[in-house]
Amino acid sequence: MTQKTALIFDLDGTLVHSAPDMQVAVNAALEPLGRGPLDLATIISFVGNGVEVLIHRSLTATGGTDDDTHKATLSRFLTVYEANGVALTRPYPGVLQQLEHLSAAGVTLGLCTNKPTAPARHICEVLGLSPFLSSIVGAMPGQPKKPDPASLQKCLDALGQSPAQALYVGDSAVDYATAQAAGVNFCLFTEGYLNADIPTDGPVLRFDDWSDLNLFLV
Repeated sequence: MTQKTALIFDLDGTLVHSAPDMQVAVNAALEPLGRGPLDLATIISFVGNGVEVLIHRSLTATGGTDDDTHKATLSRFLTVYEANGVALTRPYPGVLQQLEHLSAAGVTLGLCTNKPTAPARHICEVLGLSPFLSSIVGAMPGQPKKPDPASLQKCLDALGQSPAQALYVGDSAVDYATAQAAGVNFCLFTEGYLNADIPTDGPVLRFDDWSDLNLFLV
């Protein structure tokens, strides 16, 4: 693999452990329907394809859904989550130190997530990630979500980098498929929210401890 001048990260399950705040918001959104609460492991298994899918899966698991129910529940979720999305969310151990090290070494850093852009930016700002990230690309109306490569390509363009110059760091099969579709090498954080197998025959790098990893791979 050629030397990389840019690293682009997923957010949930990669840079931050955010599922506890999503669990709180999901259960608050389900409560008016008389639905029982979902545990953390279930929420983690639903994360990765955007909040619309998270709510659809949560409703399906607790009794079913239709368009109106989904719309109203999603609205309640977003209201709670946008107000309290950093109450329990924390960076994984070693993340901030690694970002500081990479930035000081001259590596260009970006973020590409299926989380809506506003809460993604808010989380990064509150948790001290923003100073190291030259571009933050989240979900926006009209922009296809991962595993479509559009958001990752948008981040690459904002950073002024080509796919060959970049490495995408994520925690899920969705992230892997996104990198493959964009022609970007992929690195898997194995302690995140992986809920589907990653192919073993592709060029996948793996790590389980941010503090022990030198991500400036060559």
